Amino acid sequence: LKMEISKNGLDLIKSFEGFSSKPYLCPAGVPTIGYGTTLYPNGAHVKMTDKPIREEDAVSILRYWIDRTYGASVNRYIQKDITQNQYDALVSFAYNLGVGALKSSTLLKRVNKGKNKKASKEFLKWDHAGGKRLAGLTRRRKAEATMFLA
Repeated sequence: LKMEISKNGLDLIKSFEGFSSKPYLCPAGVPTIGYGTTLYPNGAHVKMTDKPIREEDAVSILRYWIDRTYGASVNRYIQKDITQNQYDALVSFAYNLGVGALKSSTLLKRVNKGKNKKASKEFLKWDHAGGKRLAGLTRRRKAEATMFLA
């Protein structure tokens, strides 16, 4: 059964990514636009010289990558029936950290064993960037864990 992101899931991702009509460098130094987008649907990388985009374009690019990559990976790797909230939380996690992080995570292993309480605690282990705990990531992981258990 192929699940799709809900409005709540999309809103969670949008709230943490924030919208930028103009390209900017993310904390990792990668040119980014819209809602955390580094690649356009045509495969081109975002460049700092790119023209601004409208918010509705940013939303459609976000949906494109969620449907094609991040949501698809959650559908591929989860072997148990999960709720919409669990799906949305896992997609947010994958969008922020990458498909590889999800695939290799204890979070995924616990979800697939049906250990949802234990799985929810795994989100909080992923709040570091460059070896430092970042408050924004801690907030995001807590929100994902809360959504996951809702």
